[in-house]
Amino acid sequence: MSDGAPSTLMRIGALADKAGRTQRTLHFYEELGLLTPVGRTKGGFRLYDQDSLVRIHWITRLQDLGFSLPEIREFLEALRSAQSAPEMMQSLQSFYAQKRLDTQAQLSRLQALDEELVTALDYLSGCHTCAPATEKSACSGCETGGHADIVAPPLVAGVHDHPSSSMDS
Repeated sequence: MSDGAPSTLMRIGALADKAGRTQRTLHFYEELGLLTPVGRTKGGFRLYDQDSLVRIHWITRLQDLGFSLPEIREFLEALRSAQSAPEMMQSLQSFYAQKRLDTQAQLSRLQALDEELVTALDYLSGCHTCAPATEKSACSGCETGGHADIVAPPLVAGVHDHPSSSMDS
């Protein structure tokens, strides 16, 4: 940098480029207290170090876990209020352990949903045998495409109107 800043420091534009974020996003992180420049140039430009990239990655991962920026700020403030390093690390460990349990539960729900989607897609693959003029009301009791003895899976059955309220008859 031309104004005497060490080469290990970067201005916000370079940090934004390396982090894949906009400068405005990084300014917002700073406003929330999530990111702090390590200094300023003589001209007043913010300077950041490599730890800032680590912090941005951490913020991004917490957002991926479903946290809003205000929630991340509260979490960071709680960590900062710890009386000792071991207390802070214990808080972090407890937090991550709970988040891991939540993530595993979400993965289980997503796996079950994926299985339902596979079942629905398998069922629907037989629907290409209907004549183009077939009424939609015929779908609720479909006898074609190998569906005669198969109950429509919930992701398919839920689409059909109840026969007594159907307007297609």
